[in-house]
Amino acid sequence: MAVENEFLTQFVEETTFYNRIILSHLLPANLWEPLPHFLQTWLRNYLAGNLLYFISGFLWCFYIYYLKLNVYFSKDSIPTKKAMIMQIHVAMKAMPWYTLLPTVSEYMIERGWTKCHSTLDHFNWFLSLVYITLYLLLVEFMIYWVHKELHDIKFLYKHLHATHHMYNKQNTLSPFAGLAFHPLDGILQAVPHVIALFILPIHLITHLSLLFLEGIWTASIHDCIHGNIWPIMGAGYHTIHHTTYKHNYGHYTIWMDWMFGTLKVPLAEDDNEKVK
Repeated sequence: MAVENEFLTQFVEETTFYNRIILSHLLPANLWEPLPHFLQTWLRNYLAGNLLYFISGFLWCFYIYYLKLNVYFSKDSIPTKKAMIMQIHVAMKAMPWYTLLPTVSEYMIERGWTKCHSTLDHFNWFLSLVYITLYLLLVEFMIYWVHKELHDIKFLYKHLHATHHMYNKQNTLSPFAGLAFHPLDGILQAVPHVIALFILPIHLITHLSLLFLEGIWTASIHDCIHGNIWPIMGAGYHTIHHTTYKHNYGHYTIWMDWMFGTLKVPLAEDDNEKVK
């Protein structure tokens, strides 16, 4: 029992350390130190999520719409400021709920309910990489089916996923659309990361990093720039998803769509059109 308590204490110490790093640099101590650990963790995730969203979004937009405008876009294909502000507004309404998910996952980890581990001492590097690979494959499989059912089940589409599919043309999609979801929709598509914790052993910081890197990934697949890197589910594939509504449900790769017959590959002429 003492060993188990020491094992769980490592998680609490680690998450407390992350809380202190973020909160002590962004807020006066009297605003966050009196809060219970759970609320400190949520506040840390909320502030970190906002920073990630705005920094990555603005830098991405500055790069593709200003520095590389003539490479990737014509002027009439750039989303309007109004469209981007609307996407930011939708994302900001959902952000408090999005960031509740990693907070709850950390709570479950701290109580030993998952297979998560705090240090790399449990496995050698090779085995750790194997588990990370299996974790990503499992997450990819689950996100594919969650996303597909959000389309196929009309009630879910109408009341949840349609919020995101308001952006269905190249000149309405932008990196800021990456988190512009109904809160429950965004949580449903991220919850496979948490489910996987109960199935596969994964390092805590790896889990948290992958969960927050979702924000950068979703920004990248909504910029309408087709990188054409097999087997990555890049923006070219995801733009097709936003225009046909029945293809390319995958997340990181095209494998699930290929396996289940929903893959639609961007045509060469479409790619050429986008870079004129």
